[in-house]
Amino acid sequence: MARLFDLHYPSMLRLATLLGADDPENIVAEAYYEIYRKYRKLRTPDAAAAYLRSVVCNLTRMRIRHLQVARRHVEDRIDTVASAETSALLRDDQRALIRALRALPARQREALVLRHWLCLKEKEIAATMGISVGSVKTHTARGLAALTHAMEVRR
Repeated sequence: MARLFDLHYPSMLRLATLLGADDPENIVAEAYYEIYRKYRKLRTPDAAAAYLRSVVCNLTRMRIRHLQVARRHVEDRIDTVASAETSALLRDDQRALIRALRALPARQREALVLRHWLCLKEKEIAATMGISVGSVKTHTARGLAALTHAMEVRR
């Protein structure tokens, strides 16, 4: 194992760097750990270098994907930060919308929640509610009209 490290560490570090790893030393260290764990299972010691290259490539890809997802979540959180006034108004609008939703007849409320919160299709809503697709369309349209009216009156 020490010989494998001495022979291939610089090239594995260069490979991880060229593949775009933000922390190539850690990627290569993890790759050596993986090969150390599975060294006895290798068919031949000559296959170790190829396996090491493969592990470095896979770990780098996984790390890049992880960072992309993490960055998206950070961007989402940054976008949702608002001023205190905006937050207060939004909360007030949300409370008004919930009050208006609660004031709807049960069927309209149920159709709207299934459609817009659970994102079900009209056919699925009909099956869930035990009514026809046409009735789902009617309840949804009437419920949306009532909510729209309630929110417009409020302004």
